[in-house]
Amino acid sequence: MEDGVDHLAFERNKAQFDVEDMKIIWAGSRQDFELSDRISRLVASDPAFRKDDRTTLDRKELFKNTLRKAAYAWKRINELRLNEQEAYKLRSFVDQPAFTDLHWGMFVPAIQGQGTDEQQQKWLPLAYRMQIIGCYAQTELGHGSNVQGLETTATFDPKTDEFVIHSPTLTSSKWWPGGLGKISTHAVAYARLIIGGEDHGVHGFIVQLRSLDDHLPLPGITIGDIGMKFGNAAYNTMDNGVLRFDHGFTGYQRRKIFCIATRYSAVRRQFGSHNGGLETQVIDYKTQQARLFPLLASAYAFRFVGGWLKWLYMDVTERLQANDFSTLPEAHACTAGLKSLTTTATADGIEECRKLCGGHGYLCSSGLPELFAVYVPACTYEGDNVVLLLQVARHLMKTVSQLGSGNKPVGTTAYMARVEQLMQYHSDVEKAEDWLKPNVVLEAFEARASRMSVACAQNLSKFANPEEGFQELAADLVDAAVAHCQLIVVSKFIEKLQQDIPGKGVKKQLEVLCSIYALFLLHKHLGDFLSTGCINPKQGSLASEQLRNLYSQVRPNAIALVDAFNYTDHYLGSILGRYDGNVYPKLYEEAWKDPLNDSVVPDGFKEYIQPMLKQQLRNARL
Repeated sequence: MEDGVDHLAFERNKAQFDVEDMKIIWAGSRQDFELSDRISRLVASDPAFRKDDRTTLDRKELFKNTLRKAAYAWKRINELRLNEQEAYKLRSFVDQPAFTDLHWGMFVPAIQGQGTDEQQQKWLPLAYRMQIIGCYAQTELGHGSNVQGLETTATFDPKTDEFVIHSPTLTSSKWWPGGLGKISTHAVAYARLIIGGEDHGVHGFIVQLRSLDDHLPLPGITIGDIGMKFGNAAYNTMDNGVLRFDHGFTGYQRRKIFCIATRYSAVRRQFGSHNGGLETQVIDYKTQQARLFPLLASAYAFRFVGGWLKWLYMDVTERLQANDFSTLPEAHACTAGLKSLTTTATADGIEECRKLCGGHGYLCSSGLPELFAVYVPACTYEGDNVVLLLQVARHLMKTVSQLGSGNKPVGTTAYMARVEQLMQYHSDVEKAEDWLKPNVVLEAFEARASRMSVACAQNLSKFANPEEGFQELAADLVDAAVAHCQLIVVSKFIEKLQQDIPGKGVKKQLEVLCSIYALFLLHKHLGDFLSTGCINPKQGSLASEQLRNLYSQVRPNAIALVDAFNYTDHYLGSILGRYDGNVYPKLYEEAWKDPLNDSVVPDGFKEYIQPMLKQQLRNARL
């Protein structure tokens, strides 16, 4: 392989659509694409943001490197006079977890959304100028998903007109907040509000943690880093912290891995050589396609449902400002369920992609181990995924219970209004091509979701104690919640296809990806569809047959579909996923950069190994 040569050009020439059009669809608009493209190239071209040495640094060096990058990024943001959206993009493309993620992503929004006018006027100007640095201190050593079980207390002292924050137990120690360990000066800390001896539940409090003069912890505060986490670099760039109060006082990675696995699958060749010719590209093996292409389809599916969630958030926010709380339960169920569904699918997909890349996927230079270590905590932070699905299940059970009361289901549960029809539904699919019809797919998913929810509700009604029933049927309830959330993703993908989509061949490829995503789910959860009577075994076989046919349609477009993500090599951070496909020379080159290769004879050889080699083995029985 030669440097400066695009070794994937022959793959890109196969594309049946204009990748530039798909980039715009992916970004959401031409304006968003141009913004992302400009900022990503700005970061990639700046040597101060290099990241190829991260896995060779020890923890202290790695953390200091993170502080340097964060400070330099802030300097560039101010020098270039970037607006809020541009600054967010720049921090994202730096692609290194840091204290700034929590400051801008949790601390500032918490004050914006929950603070009083007085609090916002006092704290936000300081936070915007980064004259204070904040974090979000909710999770405790003993409580994560169960927010109502938090033990930290905030007791109002009427004599001093202050709240006394206290950690009464070891398990009440704040644990995991990013930025807390070494950098944050302030926190939005969540504690049980105690007034006059009465517990008023969990509330947020803005707490100063460290002196703004010498950065030392304030009196009554014990604070530090919780130690090394999974992976070489990954989240070890972040100072996840532990915090205890002793009566102190207070007034965007999934798509990367799919891109890497797809490009490397096109570069890698194994077996199949005839008469001395080239070996077969790994991506041409049907087993590789059956594992890889559904993951690629899910990247597009999750991208579009993410855009819908953004709209939902804005809609709910506007309604709340008008004192309209009617859509809040629906919004909570959607965000909780889709967070669980997408993060679980992505974490599983990352590991699958690592295996799809063979032995080289295990190298740090592949970028895959670090991506795995960075992403998998998403399955537990901000709510354990199983617990979140059980919250969705409660929403579904409430919806089912109200079906006969005249309260018409709305939003993503609107299909429940046709529950009688869906309970009688039987697919009329007769040939494989029928599964390409959006209404056929949608009805099957609606029937499956409604029947699983109704079955759970019927089984719950058999228990005298509803909570006992909920615990006993938890596994079935989780399955029903998954079915509902998968229906949401499929329906939003179909809705996207009903919009005006510019660009020759773009809509056709999106239709293929939508069908792959839906039929792969049907294939994976075939037991659900059969046991609920939505389809019969023959129809299930036809769906699998059509799925295989769709893989062949994706094959010539696979590289172009990941090119549409528009990731620079810097942001991707993977030799296997290089845009030019020049993998093997770069792997060889990277190996020699390892500190262990700084010397030919390693440290410790003369001290430990040479004496062993020189010893006289007189009575060896080997």
